[in-house]
This record gives sequence, C-alpha cells and structure tokens, in this order.
Amino acid sequence: MLDGLECSEFLYSEMLQSNKTHRLDSEYYGKTAMTVEEKIMGLPHFFLTPQSVVSGPFGSTLKSSAYLEKGDIPFVRIENIRGGFHISRDNLVYISNFDNGRIANSQLQRDDVILSKVGNSIGYFARVDVELQTCNISENNIGIKLSRYDTKLKHTILAYLNSNYGNILILRRRSGNAQPKLNVDDVCYIPIPSFSDDFCSVVSKLIIESDRCIQEATSIYCNSEILLLSALNYQPVVQTQGYSEKSFSASFGATGRLDAEYYQPKYDELFRRLSALPTKRLKSIVNITKSIEPGSEYYGDAGIPFVRVSDVSKDGINTPSIRIPKTTVPSIENLYPKKDTILFSKDGSVGIAYKVEDNMEAVTSSALLHLTVKDAAEMLPDYLTIVLNSPIVQMQAERDASGAIIQHWKPSEIEAVQIPVLDMDIQQEIAEKVQQSFSLRRQSKQLLENAKYAVEMAIEQGEDKAIKWLQEQCDHR
Repeated sequence: MLDGLECSEFLYSEMLQSNKTHRLDSEYYGKTAMTVEEKIMGLPHFFLTPQSVVSGPFGSTLKSSAYLEKGDIPFVRIENIRGGFHISRDNLVYISNFDNGRIANSQLQRDDVILSKVGNSIGYFARVDVELQTCNISENNIGIKLSRYDTKLKHTILAYLNSNYGNILILRRRSGNAQPKLNVDDVCYIPIPSFSDDFCSVVSKLIIESDRCIQEATSIYCNSEILLLSALNYQPVVQTQGYSEKSFSASFGATGRLDAEYYQPKYDELFRRLSALPTKRLKSIVNITKSIEPGSEYYGDAGIPFVRVSDVSKDGINTPSIRIPKTTVPSIENLYPKKDTILFSKDGSVGIAYKVEDNMEAVTSSALLHLTVKDAAEMLPDYLTIVLNSPIVQMQAERDASGAIIQHWKPSEIEAVQIPVLDMDIQQEIAEKVQQSFSLRRQSKQLLENAKYAVEMAIEQGEDKAIKWLQEQCDHR
C-alpha cells in the first residue's frame, strides 16, 4: 500500500552513470527534483567549471579577530546574503588588504555570485554589486566566478539560480539532516540553460534598473537621516578623554549598574543635549507588545514564516529561513504584525527598527518587540522609526544593553528611551522621504521578481513569450 507516498525506481547502474556525487539517499531522487533536472537537461545547457567555483577560507586560515568595522575589502558572511540577489550591508565586516592577499583565491569581483553552503539559508544567491565592486567570502559561503561570461549572461545566470528551478536543483544537492550543507563540487553539477543574447539583454536590463532603484532609495533614506539630525541641530557625540565621577546614590543607587562603560562621559553629553530638546519617553508614545519564542523543536521548512532578528534590518525583512506550524499556539494569527507596527530588536543586534509596510502573515520571535504608535497626530510611525535607528537612540541602546556574548536590552530600559519630538511639518517631510525610499525598494524587488519569472517562463514556454510578458509589465508601469 503506497497511497500518499512517493516512490522512484532506478537501476543501480543507472544511478552511478547519471549521479556523479554517488548519492543513494531517497531525498536526492524526489520526483519534483528529478523532473526539473530532466527538463533543464533536455534544453541546450552548460555547467560551471570547477575552476570558477570556490569556497571561503576556513576559520583556521582567517580568524574572526581579523574582522574590521572599516577596512580595505568587504568580507561577506552567511548573514549578509539571506535575502537573495543583494548583499546586505547590515553587520558587514571588512578585512585588510594583507589578509585578503592570504586568501586571494576566494576573492570575488563585480557580478560574481555568492551562495550559502550551510544551514537553512542554502539556496539564496547574492551578487557582488556596483557598490562593493570586490569582496571576499567566509567559509560558510561558496563563490561563483563569472569573469569568462559577459555581463548580460552573468545577470541571467543570477536570475536563473534565484528562480524556482535553480532553487530546487540546489536544494537537491544538499546533504545532512541536523546541519544541511552543500559541497563546492555540487554547484558544478547544476545544469544552466543556454539562453539567447536577446533574452539575456532583457533580463540584464531588469537587474541594472533594480540596482539603480536601490542606489536612489539609499540616497533618499540618507537624506532623511540628515534632515532629522539637522532639524534637531544634532552633532555627533565623540568620546572624550577623562572619566565620570558619580556618587553611589547617583550611580548604583539610581540605576543598579556598576560597570564603568555605563558611565562614560559621552553618554552624559548625549543626555545633556537631549535635555535641550522637546522629548518624550518611548512608553508614552507607543504600546509595546512581544511575540513568542516557541523553541527550535518547532522550526521547520513548512508553515508560517518565523522572523528573527537576523532577518530584520532598517531596510526591510529578508525571507525567513525558518517556519513554524500554525498550531504552535492557539489563534496564532493574533501575533501577525499589522501595518505600521514597528519591529524593534531587544536581543542580539539591539536597537534595529523596521516599520511594517503591510499586514504580515508571519510570526516574529520574542526578541523583536512590536511598537504601535498611540497617537499618529502627535508622532508619525515613519518618523519614529528613523529616530529609533538614529545615533540618538543607538547610543542609548549601546549604554543600556548588557551581555558579553549576546546583547540584551531590557524592556524597562527601552520604555525609558528618550525620543525627540519635532513639529509635525518636519515629521511629515521626513516621513515622505522614508516612504519614497521604501517605494523604490519595492520597485527594485519587483524588477528582480520579474527577472526570475521571465527565466521560468522562458524555460516553460519559450523566450518569445517571456520577452512579450516583460514588455507588457513595462507597459503597465
């Protein structure tokens, strides 16, 4: 009785002939993956050469002590590519030219591609873009060097690898249960369709236009940050030499803290400046709630997206790599973030704020607080979000957060954060810039989705129909 079960039958000799990785596990022979691979293999196609696929250096070669906040060469880690297509700048570290010279084989250039090779994020690809130009990668990533191809084909390869077809074929090659992994050689066995120059040109234009939107969005957002700090007449607070003298009652007696870092002079200077501005405590501006932490035993590949701190940045939410069952808690839909809710991190990378653009069907971890503005006539959510991400609040987070390995910001301390309150006309001007920036990011994302879909359509229905569909999308814009 095989009702509801999937079964594939192969001769051992056929498996050895067609399967260069010598895989015998049943997962490798799933019908969906087999059908996809047969379809691509039935088209004109090619494979990446072993010389073009490299792994990042192992930890013994380049230790984390070599990471710099600013340096010569960006060093891309697994957390920087979880969103697909773009390399996230959040928590991006750098290495020196000297260290990069030691691991030069894994250095990548503009339009090369990076793939995660471990964990739940296997299957995401990101591209070395025009801003980075060059980078190196960590041991948990695979680099695909595409220097032998022209720019149009590089962009089309990226769109294909990010498509459903590319994703299925990559996931087919992963192995391991507790900690899935992808071997470097496996990437060389992924068949890539040979698209025409005309089709590649159309796809490449989408990638380039998407880049332009991101660059413009970044510029506009930076302008909104400058406008905020200018309106507050705020200048960067610099650490000065010297020390702070506090009585016991003014220090431990008032705060419960005895660590010297908490009483650095720069924090005194920050609050001196804030005292000259109209401010309110955060708890008087927003309602604060939190979600759940179900535990790793609920984590899986199916169910509701589970958003963690590592998935969130001030620019948006990356596609979560983890899902949880809808039955994790009763009425789980009550935990879904609503439009204009501000997600605010209190653990790990503390003080990250992102305003939800539309109602979400997802659950966030308890490390992300949900802030909802009580009175939008007093403070706009977009304005509050940019204040939370500003140096004014980030310094308060830096002062308060405790924990040597994993930072933790107490909700009671978050409630006491001082928020500058500007006139509504300035708030509105800042909010409009923020909204314009996010509109461009959505446009960029849609262009990339169109590129992926066009590749899938070209495989299924032919390039002519795919190009016609793309032209129709352009006409609708």
